[in-house]
Amino acid sequence: MIQNTDRRTFLKLSAMAAASAISPSFAEANRDIRAWRTTQGQRWQPVKGLAWTLPGSMSPMVIRLDPAQKYQQVLGFGAALTDASCYLLEQLDAEKRRAILEECFGPSGLQLSVARTTIGSSDYSLSAYSYDDTPQPDPELKHFSIEHDRKYILPLLREVQKINPETFYFSSPWSPPGWMKTGGSLLGGSMRKHYFDAYAQYFVKFLEGYAAEGVKIKAITVQNEVDTDQDGRMPQALWGQEYEMDFVKEHLGPALQRAGLDTKIWILDHNYNLWGRVVDELSDPEVYRYVDGVAWHGYYGNASAMTRVHDLFPDKNAYWTEGGPDYKDPDYATDWTKWSKTFTEILRNWARCIVSWNLVLDENGKPNIGPFDCGGVITVHSGTHEVTRSGQFLAFAHYSKVIRRGARIFASWGDTEEIAHVAAENPDGSRVLILTNTGKEQPVQIALKEQALSLTLPPDSVTTLAW
Repeated sequence: MIQNTDRRTFLKLSAMAAASAISPSFAEANRDIRAWRTTQGQRWQPVKGLAWTLPGSMSPMVIRLDPAQKYQQVLGFGAALTDASCYLLEQLDAEKRRAILEECFGPSGLQLSVARTTIGSSDYSLSAYSYDDTPQPDPELKHFSIEHDRKYILPLLREVQKINPETFYFSSPWSPPGWMKTGGSLLGGSMRKHYFDAYAQYFVKFLEGYAAEGVKIKAITVQNEVDTDQDGRMPQALWGQEYEMDFVKEHLGPALQRAGLDTKIWILDHNYNLWGRVVDELSDPEVYRYVDGVAWHGYYGNASAMTRVHDLFPDKNAYWTEGGPDYKDPDYATDWTKWSKTFTEILRNWARCIVSWNLVLDENGKPNIGPFDCGGVITVHSGTHEVTRSGQFLAFAHYSKVIRRGARIFASWGDTEEIAHVAAENPDGSRVLILTNTGKEQPVQIALKEQALSLTLPPDSVTTLAW
């Protein structure tokens, strides 16, 4: 997405700029610089004494900014409010629960603004369930009910909305009702085509039911991870490419339209390495008509897949909808540079949001009825209710606390293996640069038109600049 420029060209441009008269951009660039850093000895701590100056001798590492070259508009950052996460939060007393939610979604916290919910159960649930679990097929959905969610999921979603009314909710199913699938079970199997119409109405009923409870779901995905049934070890369903295409263009899209719902449809909800499937699906004009964008996971493949798809279909959006820490990882609480570098790669490849997996799990990655070892963005310990923040949580702070909804990613150049960088301009004109150093201590110089800023990046650090 954002191309690098060679150092010789950059030095020539810098020398020309320094020799010229100072343009009005000096006043713009000379606004007060705020900065925060996370290292082994610091957690989101202010950095003082930074200022724009005229370029002097060049640092060995130069990053050039070009705010005129803008890319995608940012929707926001967030995590999944799964059955498991909502249940754990509901077990806390109201004051403790509110404190955690304020820390994640509140104006003095991470300021998360996007959240994923599940349509029925996922692997991170207390049990496997759908909204129409009947021993016999129920194509008229006479037994459809969201009653399960009224106990602790919907109240939690409403509480989040009170803290951040701008929260964008999107929802994904892990499995249709068992009677819609081969094998008749929520665990594994594949969708049966002759229930497509009933399943489209299932989505409509879900959206209308949630709206009646005061929770508007603004986007849905057809299926979490369409290309696997996880060997029948958890709620999941396999969707062939032609099935997803037919469902969207002949059933789901028209059903939402008839119901007067403006909910967006996102396809795939799976890994980068399936980008070819996305190209095939969006090449169908009727699928293209109903689809707003593509939901991506980061477990396999490379983030550049999102750019490949964008270059072919520039009017379709990219959303990064799943990826989270492993509670068994010894670096669970300290891998902020790993996650920050990942976030930078995502934003530099056209994604409009970054959404982690479970917001909250316990110290054993529970509740979990599936086979995978995931951790929460935060851990609430089951015995003491003590809160542990992951390295991913600390990485989020450097993005979600400063990049506002509606911000535009803009160009930044500079060749290095160890320093990742991404820049954004907020709707109010303020700008942000995030620098991730995965290597040793490194002096760098930031160049913006005729101005320069010099600083030293500690090893294993994330630094956010805002001006």
